[in-house]
Amino acid sequence: MIMSNRKLNVFLPLLFAITLALGMYLGHKMPGANTGAQTLLFTRPSRAPLQEVMDLLKIKYVDTLQVAQLQEEAIEGLLSHLDPHSIYIPPSNLQSVNEDLEGHFSGIGVEFNIISDTVNVVSVVPGGPSETAGVQSGDKIIKVNDSLVAGNNITGEKIRKLLRGPKNSKVIVSMLRQQKVTPIQIVRGDIPLYSVDASYMVTPEIGYVKISKFAGTTYQEFMDAVRKLSKSGMSKLVIDLRQNPGGYLDAATRIADELLDDNKLIVYTKGKGYPRADYRCEKPGLFEKGGLTILTDEGSASASEILAGAVQEWDRGTLIGRRTFGKGLVQEQFDLSNGGALRLTVARYYLNSGRSIQKSYADGRQAYDDDIMNRFNHGEFVNQDSIHQLDTLKYKTAAGRVVYGGGGITPDIFMPFDTSRFTNVLTAMYSRSTFSNFTYQYYNSHKNEFDQYKNATLFTNQYTVSNEVYNAFKAFAVKDSIPGVASINAHDEKEIKTRLKALLARQKWGYPGFYEALNKDDEMMKKAVEVLNKD
Repeated sequence: MIMSNRKLNVFLPLLFAITLALGMYLGHKMPGANTGAQTLLFTRPSRAPLQEVMDLLKIKYVDTLQVAQLQEEAIEGLLSHLDPHSIYIPPSNLQSVNEDLEGHFSGIGVEFNIISDTVNVVSVVPGGPSETAGVQSGDKIIKVNDSLVAGNNITGEKIRKLLRGPKNSKVIVSMLRQQKVTPIQIVRGDIPLYSVDASYMVTPEIGYVKISKFAGTTYQEFMDAVRKLSKSGMSKLVIDLRQNPGGYLDAATRIADELLDDNKLIVYTKGKGYPRADYRCEKPGLFEKGGLTILTDEGSASASEILAGAVQEWDRGTLIGRRTFGKGLVQEQFDLSNGGALRLTVARYYLNSGRSIQKSYADGRQAYDDDIMNRFNHGEFVNQDSIHQLDTLKYKTAAGRVVYGGGGITPDIFMPFDTSRFTNVLTAMYSRSTFSNFTYQYYNSHKNEFDQYKNATLFTNQYTVSNEVYNAFKAFAVKDSIPGVASINAHDEKEIKTRLKALLARQKWGYPGFYEALNKDDEMMKKAVEVLNKD
């Protein structure tokens, strides 16, 4: 051991010299050695060009920049080259987007509209904070705490921000009622955002359920509705998915499980970094037997198409309406450090047959967005023969029905769109909210007239819009600068009276009353009842 240490001591100076020389040589050869730049012993991980540009802009650019805005625009620029459903959600929008799908938010529990720069309470959530505090339909909101909102160019977004807040927090809302302003203290609470807008018995046997989106609470709402209808004698069911943009995949598959039996495959998903996942029926369903129809149109998308497609492929029911939107992509939401979120497409979904109903986005987002209008322009909304099947997959069900993949789901029974509903005078009335503004004012000044109707069904079956109400509406429309009121034709008059009746029902019974009254003369609903009555 002593001998060995003596030899090492002799060679140490030589080793140090060699190491020093090698270090000087390598240092001379490293990038930046002759440029005056600081040289590091270890190289940094390389940065992406996009990050390099952002860093240079922050440090070197001649003017002060709004860096956060630039970053958001850069993100949106990247996503514009992907599919149309991969989107960036800014921090300012994230809460409202999440609330819509979670099925609730924290607020005071009123529905309002803005007429002549005044916030009017249209309805009060039953059992909610405002009803508990004594707020009534017809009240006008003048102030929220110290913020004057009447006659102050108030917008819907501004009033929502003032009224919403943390659960159990207090807000003082000054209400104008019968020419007297009264401050009312309201304790904010959880307010449900319902996705099953209506459920009622159409006939003694046929029930109706309207699903407006697939949110976190949709499955339970659907179950509650079906149980209620079953107790009322329902043996056949209409599910209305018109203008339903979709939502949570899980909500759609759980509802499908209630309609399909055995271990049937409802849908499966897969992507490049997303292994295949099958969604099958797992338990006995609440409505596996009995007549079933599903109503669809060009606004039925995503989760709506999963439910409708599964029912169609397994011959469980009849689809009635028009070709669906054509969205077969699955998004996952990722939270970002700036408080926003990235909703990124991670997979495609495929129905039991293996068909994907995603329409093409190869021509860019603008062409994708124009697809619905193009369908209308080439006549698909009014003529079944104008539907352009993409034939990416042709599949025959056990009952012999032929279905197609790509570009949405084609219903079994086509129902044309009534283009005559949108004449110039009617379009002006819809765009200026003339219908809702009139019915709000008329109802609140004639409440006693509606007390004779104990429920929405009696109202729907017995109430008729009188000439007195119709003429009052026309006078209101003239004051609202609607052109062409004097030359309204018979078809427009029928449409106006139908809309007025439905909106008056909504004033008293909310959306359940609205849809029950509106569907009374709806052609698609009539066809659904006709089909179910043949079963």
